[in-house]
Formats: sequence, structure tokens, C-alpha cells
Amino acid sequence: MPLLAACGRFEPPAAPTQRARVDIPSARETSQCFADLRALGVDFQPLPDKDFGGGCALTGTVKLLDIGVPTANLGAVRCGQARAYAAWARNGVAPAAFQILGSELSRVVSMGSYACRNTVGTSGPARRSGHAIANAIDIGAFELKDGRRISILRDWNSPDPAVRQFLKVIHTSACRRFGTVLSPDYNAVHRDHLHLEDDGARFCR
Repeated sequence: MPLLAACGRFEPPAAPTQRARVDIPSARETSQCFADLRALGVDFQPLPDKDFGGGCALTGTVKLLDIGVPTANLGAVRCGQARAYAAWARNGVAPAAFQILGSELSRVVSMGSYACRNTVGTSGPARRSGHAIANAIDIGAFELKDGRRISILRDWNSPDPAVRQFLKVIHTSACRRFGTVLSPDYNAVHRDHLHLEDDGARFCR
């Protein structure tokens, strides 16, 4: 998907040759995560593990069927990432849309999750993106029941203060739930989406 290919995993400027380690979840961790999703009332389908080689793999992934907030274009997602995303969409994005914009959220539009590729501008399996293990989701827009569509590309610096506030609030909410959150404030590569990744990096921009 061309749009998804634009997003890269964050590499700390102070150590460009390093990348955060994301451990392969154990069967026990995955089982607990499945239980957590069920407890949250999330409808999902466990997916079989697959190793595509070269650092690209699906381990402990799910297909989200119903989290209470429709999301377009999502494929395989690692369970921990799915858990964080479901909580963010339901408890962060949906309430913010209603409270700040005065309309219920009808759909979140993603630009994908899994893609076997490197971080932009790098080479070699050691530089695989978080998308290569289905541990990242890119979000491009939010659709409201009143017909409005709030897009990252068009509205990040919207002249409407309510729209700017909404995007700021959900960005802050994402930073509390994901390890890496990248927005248009990070660089031009992310001008049209939010990159959300459950990697424990504690980097938010």
C-alpha cells in the first residue's frame, strides 16, 4: 500500500544505528492478551503465526472484528498492539469526538498495520519497521456521524480551534497507551498520519 510505505519506525536521533527491541510474545503472554481482549468485550479472530523470513513475521496476531468503534483497513495486528488500540479508540478518540466536536465518532480510518518492509531510508533485516511484525498502526482520519471527516493531512493545523484541540487530545491520549507515537510534528514523512506502535520506547512527538 503506497500510503503505508511512507511511515517508518522511529529511530532515536542520538543513536541512529540502534532500534528498540520488541520481544516475540510467548504463548502465555498471547493467551493472557486474548483474555484481556475478551474482558474488554472486543470481538477478534486469532491468526496463525507465520514467519516470512528476513525479520518479517506474524506472531500472536489477531484480526479485530468489533471493538465498538469501526476501523477501516486494519489487517493483522499483534495482540498487545490491538489491546492498546482498542482502548485508545474507545476511551480516547470516541469521547473526545463527542465532547470536543459535538458528534459521535462513526469510523477511524487506518492506513494499515502489517507490511514487510524496512524503516524508511534504511536497509537490511535489522532495520525492519514495526509494521513488519504487525506491531504498528497508521491512522489517517476520523469520520463523524454528522458527516465531517477530520484528516491528519488536512486538519493537523486546522483554522478551527476545536478540530486542533481534538487532534491534540487524542495525540496525548495515544502517547499514554503506545510506546512510540509519531505525528506531523515529528517529520514530513508523517504529515498525513499518526504512527502508533506498542514498542515500549516512550517516544511521543
